[in-house]
Amino acid sequence: MKVIRAAALGAAALVFCATGAARGATPERVTVTGEIIDTWCYVTEIMYAEGTAHHQCAVWCAVGGIPVSVLGEDGNVYVVLRVEGDATSVNNPKLLTIQSHSVTVDGDLYQRDGVNYLIVSQVADDNGVVNLTHEDYGIQPFGN
Repeated sequence: MKVIRAAALGAAALVFCATGAARGATPERVTVTGEIIDTWCYVTEIMYAEGTAHHQCAVWCAVGGIPVSVLGEDGNVYVVLRVEGDATSVNNPKLLTIQSHSVTVDGDLYQRDGVNYLIVSQVADDNGVVNLTHEDYGIQPFGN
């Protein structure tokens, strides 16, 4: 009797979790144009986190596991969860090759608690590194 009751509770919990996950996981198909940025430096404003002045830092941060985002032309930040079919990790080498690039990506947008998450199915356009240099912005002191 205890086994049947436990099995029934387990089945009910599974159904509850499955329906709850399905409700929260409805993506919207989108195309986003913007710059691939290092999320940590962008959010903390340690550096500009944009353009050629920040390119090498962005690569190092991505290699170190810092999430990569797209700073959209609409001013929104889209955290990239996966890119181009990589189902296992956000640490995709593709993201290292396009740091600081101006890109257009197609994918699924998930929004939760004010955060935009992207699962990029395709980098549709890559315009390369945007033309921003230290001469444009100067050397940025730590924390500014």
